[in-house]
Amino acid sequence: MKKFNIRKVLDGLTAASSSSSAAASPQSGNRENDMIQETLQSEHFQLCKTVRHGFPNQPSSMAFDPVQKILAIGTQSGALRLFGRAGVECYCRHESGSAVIQLEFLVNEGALVSALADDSIHLWNLRQKLPAILHSLKFNRERITFCHLPFQSKWLYVGTERGNIHIVNVESFTLSGYVIMWNKAIELSSKTHPGPVVHISDNPMDEGKLLIGFECGIVVLWDLKSKKADYRYNYDEAIHSVAWHHEGKQFVCSHSDGTLTTWNIRAPAKPAQIITPHGKQPKDGKKPEPCKPILKVEYKTTRAGDPFMILCGGLSYDTVGRRACLTVMHGKSTAVLEMDYPIVDFLTLCETPYPNDFQEPYAVVVLLEKDLVVIDLAQIGYPIFENPYPLSIHESPVTCCEYFADCPAEVIPALYSVGSRQNRQGFSKKEWPISGGNWGQGTLSFSEMIITGHADGSIKFWDASALMLQVLYKLKTAKVFEKPRGKEEKSSTEIVDEDPFAIQILSWCPESRVLCVAGVSAHVIVYRFSKQEVTTEVVQLLEVRMQCELNEVESPECGGEQASAVSTPGTSSSPQTSLPQSHPSTSSNNSSDGLRDNVPCLKVRSSPLKQSAGYQVELLIQLVWVSGEPPQPITSLAVNSAYGLVAFGNGNGLAVVDYLQKTLLLNVSTAELYGSTDPHHRQPHSPRKTRQPSAGLCDGNDASAAPEERCKSPTSDARDNSFSRSRSSSVTSIDRESREVISSFYFCDWLLKKSETVAVPSLWVGTSLGSMLAIALTVPSTPEQRMQQPVGVSFCGPVVRLKGGILRMAQLDASGTLLPHVYESWYEPNAPEEEREQPRRRRPTSPPSQENPDCQYAVVCSEKQAKVVALPSQNCVYEHNITETSFVLRADMVTLTAGVGIACFCANGHIMTLSLPSLRPLLDVNYLPLTDMRIARTFCFSNQGQALYLTSPTEIQRITYSQETCDNLQEMLGELFTPVETPEAPNRGFFKGLFGGGAQSLDREDLFGEVTAGKASRSLAQHIPGPGGMEGMKGAASGVVGELARARIALDERGQKLGELEERTAGMMASADSFSKHAHDIMLKYKDKKWYQL
Repeated sequence: MKKFNIRKVLDGLTAASSSSSAAASPQSGNRENDMIQETLQSEHFQLCKTVRHGFPNQPSSMAFDPVQKILAIGTQSGALRLFGRAGVECYCRHESGSAVIQLEFLVNEGALVSALADDSIHLWNLRQKLPAILHSLKFNRERITFCHLPFQSKWLYVGTERGNIHIVNVESFTLSGYVIMWNKAIELSSKTHPGPVVHISDNPMDEGKLLIGFECGIVVLWDLKSKKADYRYNYDEAIHSVAWHHEGKQFVCSHSDGTLTTWNIRAPAKPAQIITPHGKQPKDGKKPEPCKPILKVEYKTTRAGDPFMILCGGLSYDTVGRRACLTVMHGKSTAVLEMDYPIVDFLTLCETPYPNDFQEPYAVVVLLEKDLVVIDLAQIGYPIFENPYPLSIHESPVTCCEYFADCPAEVIPALYSVGSRQNRQGFSKKEWPISGGNWGQGTLSFSEMIITGHADGSIKFWDASALMLQVLYKLKTAKVFEKPRGKEEKSSTEIVDEDPFAIQILSWCPESRVLCVAGVSAHVIVYRFSKQEVTTEVVQLLEVRMQCELNEVESPECGGEQASAVSTPGTSSSPQTSLPQSHPSTSSNNSSDGLRDNVPCLKVRSSPLKQSAGYQVELLIQLVWVSGEPPQPITSLAVNSAYGLVAFGNGNGLAVVDYLQKTLLLNVSTAELYGSTDPHHRQPHSPRKTRQPSAGLCDGNDASAAPEERCKSPTSDARDNSFSRSRSSSVTSIDRESREVISSFYFCDWLLKKSETVAVPSLWVGTSLGSMLAIALTVPSTPEQRMQQPVGVSFCGPVVRLKGGILRMAQLDASGTLLPHVYESWYEPNAPEEEREQPRRRRPTSPPSQENPDCQYAVVCSEKQAKVVALPSQNCVYEHNITETSFVLRADMVTLTAGVGIACFCANGHIMTLSLPSLRPLLDVNYLPLTDMRIARTFCFSNQGQALYLTSPTEIQRITYSQETCDNLQEMLGELFTPVETPEAPNRGFFKGLFGGGAQSLDREDLFGEVTAGKASRSLAQHIPGPGGMEGMKGAASGVVGELARARIALDERGQKLGELEERTAGMMASADSFSKHAHDIMLKYKDKKWYQL
């Protein structure tokens, strides 16, 4: 984990620089601002990564520690992910970025060996919360193909592409002089080179016998002591893997033709058995037809029954299109388990770590390209375990993401309660077998939530508290639409080629639990949260016609009385959404000249919709085709529960919908918001009905008779299409420059005029050309009036103008405190009227004082600038140019323990924070250059110094910019290594001990050590000390990590002393043997002599 310690920006210098760029303001404004004490300083910020969630992207290898019960997964980008019990995860990475081809645990030692595609091997120390590399060894002349580390051994066997085997001491990471050369291993058994080493393992019963598998099909049993081959086994097909029977008398090979060969070690002439698990057996006794290669086989024995043979691959070639399978052969039964994705690797989990005992397998961990599956071998039907890790982030590609820190405490239990009913059945009843490690001791005092929108229209709510991630609830928005059964039934009105239900923008009110989503097919859905299940007969639907505003193209049905909203029968009886006679039905999808008109992109479900407890559809809004042109993508969205309104905008303009009355309040072009103050001098080119916005609800017969511009159709990639939202400076297109797109919204109560003492509801609108405009709203005060009277709308014109598109707006009170959004507390929407409580919580606003009539501040942040405007005078009191050469991708007004500020992420990779209201720069770190659209689409800040982004298609990276969180991070992280006793070795039994039938040990130190084997060639490999070496551990900081480091050092020193004692004991034994030999020789010399011959 890389930390960035930011102490570069001095408060005095930044104050001077910000004051130099501040806009001029009235004297009273300055005097008021001088009174605001800003508590946020540069020392409150530090940037560092905290934790990574999700499935490892592009996995390539896997290993398991059977004692510590820790799983390690390596990836093609050189990353390592380590998993223990639920909530114990760790991410680390090799600096080279090369693919991890193999992993080997030093079982119960708190260490891991990784082999990379760049021919380097590394030793990782897992005894600290953030694993570090202790040693590295880079091979210069040979390519690494296979590694093997025997249980409780410090000598690592490394096989190479040339067919040689080198031996590495994992304590010192030095090469032994002992080398097994390929030509010595095969001698005359083959006339050609045997190919790379594909397998190495020692005989479970004799550590002195090494089994070496070459790719060509030759297997050699090598005697380490005599340095020669005992037996050689030849087969015509290439070998992919080898597995031992625990008694060491048999082994099984998997081959490229889909066969398994079983060999007795003392009968090398031919296999004892040849089977083709998935081959069709011809009736005439001929050899079965060849199948696909069996990539891996494992042979596991049980004390009380038949052994298990588990393999992947080997299917018949005629099974074209069949998914990847894992085959479990147990006795006479063969189970073929289909997987959702291709298999990368699998491991069988056994009760004992000792290879010379009955294995007693109980589970199989299967690593797939995009999933991790654990199969229970002990239950009938081989059910899978329920995975406790948050590995399903990418179940459907993530298209948008929002992060909420410090959300109401009751929201997470409520979502968990409804989400727990969604759990699938059929899982194993046993506990998750990967259960190592311990949770961190520290915790954060606030709850956190992450909401992800996906390409299939689903939305997932995640509990992200305490550096963990757990899915709470999943919502499927596509349920409200009819799904075409095949591509041939695809509707001609769809505007995207794939993923028509993809989520583009999310707007969520945590207090009221109202959720609003916008999709790529120009649809908006409003959801209410309910604990009761309901069945909706007809989905409430509102269709909105938003038109372009250029003069060149005339609409064929253009007229002043054309409808701007179309409602389905039965949705509302209010006259505002009633349909004119000219459009009696939405089925009239063609205009007079045959163009598609007044039809939505997606067909709404016609059958009753059963809605479980959780989020239920309140209203569906769809933009319709206009005279043969598809609707423009929605670029901004906001929902407000206190007003009961939802606002959305695109390149044509904006619309405001009353989701309580199910009516359209406003549907206007951007130019109409300016009125006579339009800085772009745009004029409506079509006859329109005179608009009276201050009179209340907009007339449903205006706003849509505008001439039409030829709108650009969305791209087929819905996920990239969402990037157009608030990214104006990043895209330079003629279409983009010629149109002012609605880029952001903000609902609030504000003081409209200096004479007013009560703040009025309003909607602030931000555009891609840098304008912030205001719309005043007249919301009926009582719940009864609210459902009967229309909401009034009046235009207030532009408030302030900035460089670049507007990204975010917020409000400060007179003391400089960030005002929370107005909201209505949650209530059960399906409860009877007499039982329903609707407490409306409006934020109080203090009246202006006589000394200072401005008692509010608007904070506006664009792609280039940030400004603070005093309200209601609308004087700009502070201004700061965030970037000149780049542009801001994401900006959020955030609350930290020490105060409030603005957090920005720029396209050039810089993360910055500014104070409020003075806009002093407090943090500026070059953190993450924009490498793909995914980061730009998903990066988001939250309160309490938290942020996240999608670092790969399958993983979320969380970071913090809070010094407080960085200081407490070590305590919050979980521990991978925990002290566990290694199980006792299997009992050899009386007769095996008497007659030597048990496992034979090997003094590898004597065989591979420098004294006997000599030194290896220096040019063969280069030793590289790691940053986490013993020297670094001695200087480790105090705390848990320091204590573990000191304990490790003490154990090493104790081991060294024990080693010296063992050497002295061995010397004494050698002396005793020598004395005994001399005594025996003397005895023989004088044995037959008489006493007088002495």
